[in-house]
Amino acid sequence: MTSPVVLNEAALTIPSLIAAYWSPAELATNGLILMNLAGALLLGLMVGYERSYHGRAAGMRTYGLVCMASAGLTIIAGYPNYWYGGHGAAAALVDPTRVIQGVVTGIGFLGAGVIMRSGFTISGLTTAASIWASSVIGIMVGVGFYLAAMGLAFFSAMIMIYLNRAVGMLPSRRAVAVTLRFKPGVRPEEEILRKAALERGYEIAGGSLTIGSEKNSQEWRFVALALAGQSGAPLSSLAGELSVLEGVDGFSLSHARN
Repeated sequence: MTSPVVLNEAALTIPSLIAAYWSPAELATNGLILMNLAGALLLGLMVGYERSYHGRAAGMRTYGLVCMASAGLTIIAGYPNYWYGGHGAAAALVDPTRVIQGVVTGIGFLGAGVIMRSGFTISGLTTAASIWASSVIGIMVGVGFYLAAMGLAFFSAMIMIYLNRAVGMLPSRRAVAVTLRFKPGVRPEEEILRKAALERGYEIAGGSLTIGSEKNSQEWRFVALALAGQSGAPLSSLAGELSVLEGVDGFSLSHARN
């Protein structure tokens, strides 16, 4: 049987342990953490607005949560003496760099989930990169680099909003992903195909040609690049020609993008 003295000591100890979580020092630390979380959330929402505006799968909520959670994990690593109401002495051995490493690794899996590939077209790379940047913003807020975090958020948003317009003003070559399905028994020649592409202002990108065959029908896939200084024939014009081309059973045209 437990002695009354031990019970009395336990009764006094439990309230004191609970009170430690609401001490002035603990409350001040929690308030500072909450301020960091709020700031990281606002920065994440700012970066995510552009993705949300353009209807991407990862929008403001995703960016806000990633940035805020990254800040939360990072900042608590800086106050180990206040863990568990100040009674977690062993927690003082925590290494913040390992926390940051874990955050970046975890965000890598999240970013990989938004990258999709369909033929020669890859989408989601910008979203994945910006999600990773959002986690870095949160980490910078967590360690106290507030000005640098705001700068990174601003630069990230400007890149996604305006850089695409700037790139459009620079010389570039339009790329078109082409899939041609030929009728059974038709055996196209590569040289004729390349010549036809040149006549329409395109050249077949080196190493992009793949040929498949099923039930005596061949399928050719390749990327056509507009010749330097030319825009190339529009997709609607190419589609009109392919629809009446003898030997072609079906086709697919799309802008190759990433």
